[in-house]
Amino acid sequence: MHTFAELIIVFVILLDLALAVTGSLSSCIRLVAVQGVVAGILPLLAGSGTPHARTAAFAAFIILLKGVVFPWLLTRARDRSGARKDVEPLITYPASIMLCLGAFIASSWLGSRLPLPETNVAWIVPASLATIFTGFLLITTRSKAITQVLGYLVIENGIYIFGLALFVEQPLMVELAILLDVFVAVFVMGIAIFHISREFDHIDTAELSELSDWRRGEYGK
Repeated sequence: MHTFAELIIVFVILLDLALAVTGSLSSCIRLVAVQGVVAGILPLLAGSGTPHARTAAFAAFIILLKGVVFPWLLTRARDRSGARKDVEPLITYPASIMLCLGAFIASSWLGSRLPLPETNVAWIVPASLATIFTGFLLITTRSKAITQVLGYLVIENGIYIFGLALFVEQPLMVELAILLDVFVAVFVMGIAIFHISREFDHIDTAELSELSDWRRGEYGK
C-alpha cells in the first residue's frame, strides 16, 4: 500500500509540472480534476492497515467533489462566459516549469527541516508544498480568471495533502467544513466569472486591471 501511495505522490508532482506547461484551459481543468481524485485516494493508502469505513466514505466524497463537481462548475462557467480556450500565461512555459522544479527542490529542503511527525509515505511533504506553490503560480502568472480559480483549487489540494502528513486521523467535521468552504468559494467564483464576462465580454484580469486604472483616472479629473 505504501509503495502505491509513493507512486501516487510522484504522480502529484508530475501533475504540478503538467499544470505549469499546459496551454489549454480544458486540459488545465482536467488536470486539476485528476489531482483532486488523487488527493481523495491518498487517505486510503497513507494509513497503516485497512482503511476505516468513515475514511473510505470521506475519500469517495472528496473524489466526487474534486473530480466531478468542481470541474463541471468550472467547465460550465467557461462555456457560458465564452472564454478563449488557451491559458494565456504572463510568463513563458519554460520559465513556469523551471519555477516549479525550483519550488520542488526548495520544498524538499524545507520538508527535511520542518519538525513534522514521521510519515509512512516518502516525499509527501515536498509534494504538498510544491503543489501549493504551483497553485500560487497559476494565480499570479495566468491572466484568465478561471485559471486563477484553478490555482485556488490546486492550493487547496496541496494543503489537504500536507494535512495527511500531519494527522493520521483528521476530525471528520473539520474536513467537511474545509471542503464546504472550498465548494462555496468555487461556486461564487463561477458565478462572478459569468457576470464579469457578461458585463465586459472577457474574463482577462489584466484588462480588468486596466479598466480600473482608467476609471480612477476619469474620477481624478
